Amino acid sequence: MNANQDTKVIRIHTPQDAKRTLICLGFCGGGTAAYHQWNESLPPRTALAAVCYPGREGRFLEDCATDWDELADDATATVLSAIDRPYVLFGHSMGGWMAFEVATRIERGGAQGPEALVVSSCNAPDRGLTERDMFPAQHQSDTELMTWMTSHGLMPEHVVGDPDLEGMALELMRADIKVRDSFHYTPGAKVRAALQMLSAADDPVIESDAGEQWRGVAQGDFRHDVLPGGHFYTPETWRRLPTHIAALNASAGVAA
Repeated sequence: MNANQDTKVIRIHTPQDAKRTLICLGFCGGGTAAYHQWNESLPPRTALAAVCYPGREGRFLEDCATDWDELADDATATVLSAIDRPYVLFGHSMGGWMAFEVATRIERGGAQGPEALVVSSCNAPDRGLTERDMFPAQHQSDTELMTWMTSHGLMPEHVVGDPDLEGMALELMRADIKVRDSFHYTPGAKVRAALQMLSAADDPVIESDAGEQWRGVAQGDFRHDVLPGGHFYTPETWRRLPTHIAALNASAGVAA
C-alpha cells in the first residue's frame, strides 16, 4: 500500500489471521475516529478499516468533494483499493447511502463485491432525499450545528471548546451537508449482497416503514434490527455495534 492509500484507507485493526474485513464509510461531518471504538468488539479473525473522505485527517490538504457523484467516485475507488480479502461494507447515516452506492457500483462493474452490506440509521435510497433526511441543515447557524454535533453526533471530546478545531468541524459538516443535499438515487439500483439494516428505536429521522423500503432494494437476503437509542444509538450500543452485524458474527459462529 502506497502513502496515498495510507491516507485514504485507515487500517484500524489487522490481525494476522484475518479472514474478512469490515470496511466503514463515514457519516455527515464525520471522519474515521468513531470507528476506532469498535476495535475490541470485533469477532475473531476480523480486520477493521475505515475510508477517509477528502478534506479531513490525512487528506486535509485535499479539497472536500463538492457533490454526491464526486464523493461516490472517490469512495468507490478507495474501497476497491482496500480489498485484500472478503469484506463487509458498512455505512452510517449519509454513509449508509454511500455504502449502498459503492456496493451497487462495484457489483455493476464486476469487481469483488461485499459479502454483505450493512446500512445504519438511514432511510431507503430509492425514496430520494426528503426534508426528513436534511438534518442537520445547511441554513442552520454555527451554534445550532455545534449543538447538534455535540448532542446527537459523535463529536470528539478534544474538539469541543477549541475554536480552531470547532471551526474545522463546522467546515467539514457544511461541506458534507452540501454533498448529502445533492444525493440522487440511480433508478432501479439494487444490491445483490446480503443486506442488513440497523436502526434506533428513538431516531426521529427514520421512517416507520424504512425496513420494508430497504427490503425493496435488496435482491438477496435481508434483515432489519432495531437497537436502543437515538440516531447514533446509545454510547454502549455504538461501541459494540460490530456485535450486531450478522455477517461478521455468523462467520465467527456467534449468534448476532
